[in-house]
Amino acid sequence: MNKKLIDRHVFSRRRLLRGAGVSIALPWLESLPVWGGEAARTQEAPVRLAVLFSGNGFHSKEWWARGEGKQMELGKVLEPLHDFCEKTLFIRGLFNAEALKGNIHSSQTGNLLSGAPLASGGEIRSGTSIDQVLAQRYGGSTKVPSLVLGCEKSNPSVHKNYSMLYSSHISWSSPTTPTPLEIYPALAFDRLFKDEASKGDQSVLDAVLADAGTLRRGIGKNDQQKLDEYLESVRDVEQRIANAGKKGELQGWRPTLDKPNTARPADGIPQDIAEHMRLMADILVLGFQTDTTRIATLKLNNDHSSLRFPNLGVDYMIHHLLSHSDTPDWLKVNRFFLEQVAYIARKLDTIREGDRTLLDNTMMLYCSSMLTGSHEARQLPVVLVGGAGGRIKGGRVLDYLEKPERQLCRLFLSMMDKMNVPPGQFGDASQPLAEV
Repeated sequence: MNKKLIDRHVFSRRRLLRGAGVSIALPWLESLPVWGGEAARTQEAPVRLAVLFSGNGFHSKEWWARGEGKQMELGKVLEPLHDFCEKTLFIRGLFNAEALKGNIHSSQTGNLLSGAPLASGGEIRSGTSIDQVLAQRYGGSTKVPSLVLGCEKSNPSVHKNYSMLYSSHISWSSPTTPTPLEIYPALAFDRLFKDEASKGDQSVLDAVLADAGTLRRGIGKNDQQKLDEYLESVRDVEQRIANAGKKGELQGWRPTLDKPNTARPADGIPQDIAEHMRLMADILVLGFQTDTTRIATLKLNNDHSSLRFPNLGVDYMIHHLLSHSDTPDWLKVNRFFLEQVAYIARKLDTIREGDRTLLDNTMMLYCSSMLTGSHEARQLPVVLVGGAGGRIKGGRVLDYLEKPERQLCRLFLSMMDKMNVPPGQFGDASQPLAEV
């Protein structure tokens, strides 16, 4: 990577709010050179990468887009992204050749972000995923090199000769090591803001209020308002985490008795799947907003998922079985996942970073390891939302279906290039997609 570009985004520990055992990085403030300290030559914000994944594909007739700009038309699955048409790149026809060899959930997911060959027979061997390649090369400037979040526990079993760990992880730190997946919102929050990720009694905000007050007196009025809004968003997430698991629906399984005869799941995992996903989405946004991390993955569910959706009135069948039909309920679940993507996009787009928004400075990739629940992987569902710091033009549909060089890893090369990390070769690709 160009050394000047690295220097431009050096993380300054002096720009943290500090308290006892707690530190909070600051949002982008015009009054302060947040990125790079006194040595900074520019106030340009860094590019962030978020990868969101949901398993089992989508409704076979409703994943599509056509047109351009504000006039772009979206299929019913993608309609929640309508407000972001001008910042969305719909990419059709990319595929992962190695994923076609097993043609089951595990073999199609374990190498989704690497394009690497997978070991079978219960052995674990894949490839380092794009997020972790970037975390190793680009993430060292931040407190947390990468944030790896999930909303469904890993499955360690073996299915049709492939480890189900492949279905449970999209982020891989090395070919034999899936990156640890954090499904507890409280621990994900602690990793961003506490010096040691352990449960504590003191609020993160309470611990840094004195330092925040001192900072507030030295910044401009606009930045004071921005700081107040940011601290309020941290407080809101803290309070919602404290209440997690105290209400309503049971996630992923149904009780067969009026009163359960086993211990209740820990308070740290919300039993309302919608609240769990929103908490993880908010934590991802906070990580980017504070520049505590620039790389994040959020796995909304596993491939071969066992989640149920009582919040949608769809509680009669687990996600995996539901995916084998094109019912209205399947469409409803698909749209629920896209609503999480739109929720993150909307929050990012309300945060100003100079002349752009945080969404403009982010690449948010949303994908699944199959187009439909029938394991169709000859083309994959892919959308990019955000501008990568002005380096991606949205409002377009790119179609590679009939083209010979349509490896998904070519997209990853393009994304790396937007973050000034050109690897030359990644997976089965050696050339980026010139149109991205």
